[in-house]
Amino acid sequence: MAEKALRHWRTCDYPYFSYALTSSTSSLHRLLNPTTPHPHPHPHPHHHHQQPPVAAHETPGSPTQKPVVGGIGLGSTVRIDFCASCSYRGNAATMKKMLETQFPGIDVVLVNYPPSLPKRVAAKLVPVFQVGVMGIVLGGEQIFPMIGLMAPPPWYYTLRANKFGTIASTWLLGNALQSFLQSSGAFEVYCNDELVFSKLMEARFPGEIELKDLVGRRLANSGISDILL
Repeated sequence: MAEKALRHWRTCDYPYFSYALTSSTSSLHRLLNPTTPHPHPHPHPHHHHQQPPVAAHETPGSPTQKPVVGGIGLGSTVRIDFCASCSYRGNAATMKKMLETQFPGIDVVLVNYPPSLPKRVAAKLVPVFQVGVMGIVLGGEQIFPMIGLMAPPPWYYTLRANKFGTIASTWLLGNALQSFLQSSGAFEVYCNDELVFSKLMEARFPGEIELKDLVGRRLANSGISDILL
């Protein structure tokens, strides 16, 4: 009877048990050793390098042309001789700016116009006169005996009677005289060493439009002369 039961188990139940055991073993193996999926290779994109566009008016490899710098006044010189002690510097600076704007490239030079030689010498003597008068007023009684005059002259007492008034008047009048002697009153404009305006002759200042026209005509004449030569 036992032998019959064993034979029945081998023929019926053993294959099922063997299949179940094999399936359980496979499931346990997959659980303990998971497999990593292999990524699919992606194709590398092709990068297209684009060259910068070349302008229509430019040729690759050709040298870049630079603009020519110059103007109607290029190579010409305007010199303004003015009286610095007469406060004419502001007028000269205004005319300089105007000419440089109207005639690009022109060279405008500002120069002080000194007075004549006799006036410059007299201007140097004015301070000596001022100091001499103030010294006589303050210490004439000691100065006159030193130069051989025992008694001061009558005008000395007149000056000493109003001592402070005399000193103040001498100082103010002396400064005014010195300023006059140092001034020339000049405002002379030369274009390429040719006189185009003279305040000493006209006794007035030039207008901006007037000076622009004078310099413009001189530049035009210079251009025609250069062409003829």
